[in-house]
Amino acid sequence: MIWKRSAVLRFYSVCGLLLQGSQGQFPLTQNVTVVEGGTAILTCRVDQNDNTSLQWSNPAQQTLYFDDKKALRDNRIELVRASWHELSISVSDVSLSDEGQYTCSLFTMPVKTSKAYLTVLGVPEKPQISGFSSPVMEGDLMQLTCKTSGSKPAADIRWFKNDKEIKDVKYLKEEDANRKTFTVSSTLDFRVDRSDDGVTVICRVDHESLNATPQVAMQVLEIHYTPSVKIIPSTPFPQEGQPLILTCESKGKPLPEPVLWTKDGGELPDPDRMVVSGRELNILFLNKTDNGTYRCEATNTIGQSSAEYVLIVHDPNALAGQTGPDHALIGGIVAVVVFVTLCSIFLLGRYLARHKGTYLTNEAKGAEDAPDADTAIINAEGSQVNAEEKKEYFI
Repeated sequence: MIWKRSAVLRFYSVCGLLLQGSQGQFPLTQNVTVVEGGTAILTCRVDQNDNTSLQWSNPAQQTLYFDDKKALRDNRIELVRASWHELSISVSDVSLSDEGQYTCSLFTMPVKTSKAYLTVLGVPEKPQISGFSSPVMEGDLMQLTCKTSGSKPAADIRWFKNDKEIKDVKYLKEEDANRKTFTVSSTLDFRVDRSDDGVTVICRVDHESLNATPQVAMQVLEIHYTPSVKIIPSTPFPQEGQPLILTCESKGKPLPEPVLWTKDGGELPDPDRMVVSGRELNILFLNKTDNGTYRCEATNTIGQSSAEYVLIVHDPNALAGQTGPDHALIGGIVAVVVFVTLCSIFLLGRYLARHKGTYLTNEAKGAEDAPDADTAIINAEGSQVNAEEKKEYFI
């Protein structure tokens, strides 16, 4: 009886030491995110371990590895590292069904566990653009839809036209049949014009599984529109006796070909001198009879448009006279300047002569009133003084 009691005490003592030693033993794990089809590394570490076993089990609580011993027959699961301080395993070709909570167990008394959640990202499929039927007529309303499936979480779709993002779009998210991934679609509505012809519309799919390299789908627009017409002359001043080329610049889709030239509402009057070559009208040796309104008309399957050019044939001599200096104008200016100069000289002369006569008259008056020569000189000086005083007074 004494021996049994001693054995029990020794057993509890050992258990107590084991419990005390396991107090600082904790398994440490981290959550893992992996792209579908990639490889996940699950690592369990123990900083302080006294040769206690480690084990990895899957979300179904099936043991994958017990220390370095493989427990589940799955060729995708391999041992990476096994020691008293670490147990790491790899899961290759990960599928969406592998997602879930994995458990690392440290077999102390009691058993300690740590959870690691494996998140599997569903890669979106390459997007497809639908709704475009070529060609589209100018002014029509176009509706394009971009769709991608298999993303987890749901992908984001963005639209671009001429490298400029279009914000006003519709977005729809639907859960796939596997109840894990999503199908997303986005619809773009806009009214087209001729400036949209040849423009590339881009649908871009952004998702965290794509590593900052988005998937794109492109659609080049083809817009049909009526022609626009402009007439360009080879010279701004057509002269008699010289040639003239009128170019009918027409743009449209489909391209208008050929163009029709008329003069004053009728056919060209002189086919020998007025030669049509493609979009050009060549008029040889211009004369006054060529004056008039020339019309170029361009037509395609969408419609027709026209432009007019009024031809005025100039006399070469008249143009030469217009380009030389205006001698009559220059002569008139010179005459006016000479006349003003002569008038100024004449008025200045009269002014000086008048003031000199007044001075002599006053001096003579002083001499007539004096009885002798000395008195005359004094009177003359006095008159001059009075004159200066008067001038100062009047000023």
